[in-house]
Amino acid sequence: MRFALVTAAFLLAAPGVSAQTLVNTDESGLALRGYDPVAFFTVGRPMEGTPQWQAVFRGATYRFSSAEHKALFEKDPQKYEPAFGGYCAYGVSQGGLFPIDVTTFQVLHGRLVLNKNPKVRELFDQDREGRLRMADEKWPGLVAKKGQ
Repeated sequence: MRFALVTAAFLLAAPGVSAQTLVNTDESGLALRGYDPVAFFTVGRPMEGTPQWQAVFRGATYRFSSAEHKALFEKDPQKYEPAFGGYCAYGVSQGGLFPIDVTTFQVLHGRLVLNKNPKVRELFDQDREGRLRMADEKWPGLVAKKGQ
Protein backbone atom coordinates (compact mmCIF):
# COMPACT_ATOMS: atom_id res chain seq x y z
CA MET A 1 0.00 0.00 0.00
CA ARG A 2 2.77 2.43 0.91
CA PHE A 3 4.54 1.68 -2.39
CA ALA A 4 1.37 2.48 -4.34
CA LEU A 5 0.95 5.82 -2.52
CA VAL A 6 4.58 6.78 -3.06
CA THR A 7 4.38 5.80 -6.75
CA ALA A 8 1.18 7.81 -7.25
CA ALA A 9 2.71 10.85 -5.54
CA PHE A 10 5.83 10.54 -7.70
CA LEU A 11 3.85 10.30 -10.93
CA LEU A 12 1.73 13.33 -10.07
CA ALA A 13 4.86 15.32 -9.26
CA ALA A 14 6.81 14.16 -12.32
CA PRO A 15 7.41 16.69 -15.09
CA GLY A 16 4.96 16.33 -17.95
CA VAL A 17 2.45 14.40 -15.86
CA SER A 18 -0.60 16.35 -14.78
CA ALA A 19 -4.02 15.58 -13.45
CA GLN A 20 -6.17 17.56 -15.87
CA THR A 21 -9.61 18.67 -14.89
CA LEU A 22 -12.60 19.84 -16.84
CA VAL A 23 -15.48 21.40 -14.93
CA ASN A 24 -18.51 23.25 -16.28
CA THR A 25 -18.33 26.63 -14.57
CA ASP A 26 -19.52 30.14 -15.27
CA GLU A 27 -17.08 33.00 -15.91
CA SER A 28 -16.48 33.42 -12.16
CA GLY A 29 -15.64 29.72 -11.62
CA LEU A 30 -19.01 28.79 -10.09
CA ALA A 31 -20.06 25.17 -10.71
CA LEU A 32 -23.62 23.83 -11.03
CA ARG A 33 -24.92 27.37 -11.60
CA GLY A 34 -24.64 27.85 -7.83
CA TYR A 35 -26.78 24.87 -6.85
CA ASP A 36 -25.85 22.67 -3.89
CA PRO A 37 -24.35 19.38 -5.15
CA VAL A 38 -25.11 17.57 -1.88
CA ALA A 39 -28.82 18.43 -1.99
CA PHE A 40 -29.35 16.29 -5.10
CA PHE A 41 -28.36 13.28 -2.98
CA THR A 42 -29.77 14.18 0.43
CA VAL A 43 -32.92 16.15 -0.40
CA GLY A 44 -33.57 14.71 -3.85
CA ARG A 45 -34.05 18.04 -5.60
CA PRO A 46 -32.04 21.07 -6.72
CA MET A 47 -31.45 23.64 -3.99
CA GLU A 48 -29.65 26.91 -4.51
CA GLY A 49 -26.47 27.36 -2.56
CA THR A 50 -25.31 30.54 -0.90
CA PRO A 51 -21.97 32.37 -0.91
CA GLN A 52 -21.98 31.96 2.87
CA TRP A 53 -21.16 28.26 2.46
CA GLN A 54 -18.87 27.43 -0.41
CA ALA A 55 -15.84 25.27 -1.18
CA VAL A 56 -13.40 24.93 -4.05
CA PHE A 57 -12.70 21.53 -5.62
CA ARG A 58 -10.80 20.86 -8.85
CA GLY A 59 -10.65 24.60 -9.44
CA ALA A 60 -14.44 25.08 -9.31
CA THR A 61 -16.43 26.82 -6.59
CA TYR A 62 -19.39 24.89 -5.21
CA ARG A 63 -22.07 26.52 -3.07
CA PHE A 64 -24.19 24.84 -0.41
CA SER A 65 -27.55 25.44 1.19
CA SER A 66 -26.24 24.66 4.67
CA ALA A 67 -23.08 24.26 6.70
CA GLU A 68 -23.92 20.55 7.04
CA HIS A 69 -23.95 20.08 3.26
CA LYS A 70 -20.64 21.93 2.97
CA ALA A 71 -19.10 19.64 5.60
CA LEU A 72 -20.39 16.53 3.80
CA PHE A 73 -18.89 17.74 0.54
CA GLU A 74 -15.54 18.60 2.10
CA LYS A 75 -15.38 15.16 3.71
CA ASP A 76 -15.85 13.35 0.36
CA PRO A 77 -16.02 15.74 -2.63
CA GLN A 78 -15.72 12.96 -5.23
CA LYS A 79 -18.98 11.49 -3.96
CA TYR A 80 -20.92 14.69 -4.62
CA GLU A 81 -19.21 16.30 -7.61
CA PRO A 82 -21.27 16.02 -10.79
CA ALA A 83 -20.35 13.34 -13.31
CA PHE A 84 -18.64 14.56 -16.47
CA GLY A 85 -17.59 17.79 -14.79
CA GLY A 86 -21.19 18.95 -14.65
CA TYR A 87 -21.61 18.92 -18.42
CA CYS A 88 -24.58 17.35 -20.21
CA ALA A 89 -24.20 13.55 -20.03
CA TYR A 90 -25.92 13.00 -23.38
CA GLY A 91 -23.64 15.57 -24.98
CA VAL A 92 -20.55 13.88 -23.53
CA SER A 93 -21.81 10.54 -24.88
CA GLN A 94 -21.75 12.22 -28.31
CA GLY A 95 -18.29 13.70 -27.75
CA GLY A 96 -19.47 17.25 -26.95
CA LEU A 97 -19.64 19.65 -24.03
CA PHE A 98 -22.98 21.33 -23.39
CA PRO A 99 -24.48 23.33 -20.51
CA ILE A 100 -27.03 21.77 -18.18
CA ASP A 101 -30.43 22.38 -16.68
CA VAL A 102 -30.32 21.31 -13.00
CA THR A 103 -33.92 20.07 -13.18
CA THR A 104 -32.74 17.21 -15.42
CA PHE A 105 -30.65 15.67 -12.64
CA GLN A 106 -30.54 11.97 -11.85
CA VAL A 107 -28.48 10.06 -9.33
CA LEU A 108 -27.32 6.98 -11.24
CA HIS A 109 -25.03 4.42 -9.63
CA GLY A 110 -24.22 6.97 -6.93
CA ARG A 111 -23.29 9.68 -9.47
CA LEU A 112 -24.94 13.02 -10.12
CA VAL A 113 -25.82 13.03 -13.84
CA LEU A 114 -27.24 16.10 -15.59
CA ASN A 115 -28.49 16.92 -19.08
CA LYS A 116 -28.97 20.02 -21.21
CA ASN A 117 -32.77 20.17 -20.99
CA PRO A 118 -35.77 17.86 -20.41
CA LYS A 119 -35.94 16.82 -24.09
CA VAL A 120 -32.28 15.79 -24.07
CA ARG A 121 -32.83 13.91 -20.83
CA GLU A 122 -35.60 11.94 -22.60
CA LEU A 123 -33.09 10.99 -25.31
CA PHE A 124 -30.55 10.02 -22.65
CA ASP A 125 -33.13 7.91 -20.82
CA GLN A 126 -34.00 5.90 -23.95
CA ASP A 127 -30.74 4.02 -23.39
CA ARG A 128 -29.56 5.27 -20.00
CA GLU A 129 -26.95 2.55 -19.38
CA GLY A 130 -25.64 2.67 -22.94
CA ARG A 131 -25.39 6.46 -22.91
CA LEU A 132 -23.69 6.42 -19.53
CA ARG A 133 -21.19 3.86 -20.79
CA MET A 134 -20.55 5.92 -23.95
CA ALA A 135 -20.06 9.08 -21.88
CA ASP A 136 -17.64 7.26 -19.57
CA GLU A 137 -15.65 6.14 -22.61
CA LYS A 138 -15.53 9.60 -24.22
CA TRP A 139 -14.93 11.65 -21.06
CA PRO A 140 -11.16 11.03 -20.71
CA GLY A 141 -10.59 12.19 -24.29
CA LEU A 142 -12.59 15.36 -23.70
CA VAL A 143 -10.63 16.08 -20.52
CA ALA A 144 -7.33 15.51 -22.36
CA LYS A 145 -8.42 17.76 -25.24
CA LYS A 146 -10.25 20.54 -23.39
CA GLY A 147 -9.12 20.23 -19.75
CA GLN A 148 -6.67 22.33 -17.79
